[in-house]
Amino acid sequence: MNKNTYDIFLDNIKIGTTELEKADAPMGVVFGNMKLFDISSGYEFLKRYCVKNEIEILADFPDDHLIATSNIQTLKIISSIGIEIKGQAMNIDGMDSDVFEITVWGIPYPFFEKQFPQHVEAYKNQNSFKNNQ
Repeated sequence: MNKNTYDIFLDNIKIGTTELEKADAPMGVVFGNMKLFDISSGYEFLKRYCVKNEIEILADFPDDHLIATSNIQTLKIISSIGIEIKGQAMNIDGMDSDVFEITVWGIPYPFFEKQFPQHVEAYKNQNSFKNNQ
């Protein structure tokens, strides 16, 4: 399977990358683990950003350094060929001792199918397997 790397920007500053390796194809949702750049604590970084910009924090566990944000409108995900992945909403969740994950919700078709054919194919294959059992 082809692995594409996408750049993640927040306020037009590159904060990391993702492969958007997971999906819910029928819902137009992609998500993936994040590799953060020059950020020692994803939790502290995201908490500060959300508080400063009045972005709702859906879960906050300071002792575990775990956070989940609601939609962050200033997030951008750009493919290696310069295509912006847009959806209805984007959020980040995770914890410092594990991983942070970015999710893009509600990517419209046919854009989703064109940008993520591997996820559409995996979904079709999964359903075909279930139907044949």
